[in-house]
Amino acid sequence: MKYTFPKVDLHLHLDGSFRTSTVWELAKQQGAKMPADTLEGYEAWMEKCSHSGSVNEYLKMFDAPLQVMQDKESLARVTRELIEDIAAQGLAYAEIRFAPQLHTNKGMSQREAIEAVLEGRRQGLEKCPSIKIGIICCMMCVGTEDVNWDANMETATITHEYLDRGVVCLDLAGAEGIVPLSNYAPLFKKAKDLGTPLICHAGDSQDWHTVKDAIDMGAVRIGHGHHVYENPYLSRYAAEHEIALEICPTSNVHCETRESYELHPAWNLYMIGVPVTINTDNMTMSRITLDDEYDHCLNEMGFEYEDLILMNINSVRHSFMKEEDKKELLQKLSIALEECLQEAAA
Repeated sequence: MKYTFPKVDLHLHLDGSFRTSTVWELAKQQGAKMPADTLEGYEAWMEKCSHSGSVNEYLKMFDAPLQVMQDKESLARVTRELIEDIAAQGLAYAEIRFAPQLHTNKGMSQREAIEAVLEGRRQGLEKCPSIKIGIICCMMCVGTEDVNWDANMETATITHEYLDRGVVCLDLAGAEGIVPLSNYAPLFKKAKDLGTPLICHAGDSQDWHTVKDAIDMGAVRIGHGHHVYENPYLSRYAAEHEIALEICPTSNVHCETRESYELHPAWNLYMIGVPVTINTDNMTMSRITLDDEYDHCLNEMGFEYEDLILMNINSVRHSFMKEEDKKELLQKLSIALEECLQEAAA
């Protein structure tokens, strides 16, 4: 189905949403080891990993793109190309997230990594004026919190410096459940004291307790968060306090944090008033576009076409775009919703 309303993706990982041909080319230029002997073999390997039903197998797919995104030019190129690709798919706005500390293996500093992504953003927006882009900087959970505490504190500190230059907020991503999420509270406090907007991955591979921790630490939006549905009180709290969920249906099914599209609780959460948004997570690794996710919403998850428009209204309202841009997009979505309702009533 063709989706002609303005589309918004709030949960889009740079290192999971790349052109495979570019990663393959950069790997050959840099002498990086790849998991296959040909580009076609690499793409087939990713297809196998994404459908393995194993989070560990899924996470292996990040190794190849990350190893070739360790210099300014490559990082800027991948960013620019992603903006070109999603603009071509008809997106009006997206927030692209990445972890600066994962791009320092060959000498780049976190600051240089952020500036490289912002340069790619500049190039992308210059070529694609139809789209607007915000950049999210991620802290990482890669083990116990002390493993990369200094790197995370650096991310929490310097993200604030780039808020008016294209960066829009701070996130915490990575493996859930190794240590309590609340162990990262001092990092969130540091960022909050600086005035940096906060979001957090939570309630995906772990239960609703991590969502509560994320909210308690100041997160105004939750990456994934669907396991909040198991706690009716916290679900109502999220609805009443406008805590938006960044739902990524295909990623949840591929990583088996949800058994199927049909059994995903996104529709139930939406129906009780939680601000649900629909996003892609990792376009390349899950082999999907935002249109594909909308297809799943309509065909398997219980949503109607008008719900897609309303969830994009949620996305705009809970995005970090400028207020004037929000106003313009909301007006366009309101017109699209009115046309949809009129067509349904005809």
